[in-house]
Amino acid sequence: MATEIRVPTLGESVSEATIGKWFKKAGDAVTADEPLVELETDKVTLEVNAPASGVLAEITAANGQTVGVGALLGQIAAGTGKPAAPAARAVAPSAEAPVPAAKAGAQPAMRLPPAAAKLAAENDVDASALTGSGRRGQVLKQDVQAAIAIAAARPAAAVPTLPLPPPVAARPQARPADAAREERVHMTRLRQTIARRLKDAQNTAAMLTTFNEVD
Repeated sequence: MATEIRVPTLGESVSEATIGKWFKKAGDAVTADEPLVELETDKVTLEVNAPASGVLAEITAANGQTVGVGALLGQIAAGTGKPAAPAARAVAPSAEAPVPAAKAGAQPAMRLPPAAAKLAAENDVDASALTGSGRRGQVLKQDVQAAIAIAAARPAAAVPTLPLPPPVAARPQARPADAAREERVHMTRLRQTIARRLKDAQNTAAMLTTFNEVD
């Protein structure tokens, strides 16, 4: 049996309300005392909770519609609602990335003597690009010194200077159209009542300004 959702008592001297927005859609599962819809009145904005658990089977009052006290808003049927989407299966990343195997026939990097390594680091010399004169082609200190001497004797390449681009005149900032900057927002019943009362007060109350001149 379906359970009806009706407009509750809104308060003293309030006989109607406007549907602000629905928090659920037809077919969604709801639980008891869960907020379903928001009602806007001239005095207050209130939420209507679900009277029972089940499925929101029907919505009879759409957003923006004016309803009276006791009017039917929707119905809740027994059930579990739409099935939840299956959760994505999380794949745990491996603790360590696999280390690529060494290429067949690749020779391990030859270790430099401490003196040669220090001299190469101080002068920014790539020792791996040098041809060593030591045993089995090992790079020695004198090889690094020879590379430093060759680099010092080589003339530095002249860096061509490019002409500066001509100055570009700044374009005046275009003023956006007023219509593009406007945004229309729905006015609640409470704000409409406040605006109406302020306008009535302006039309009926005497608003005078007195100026006193002092000689």
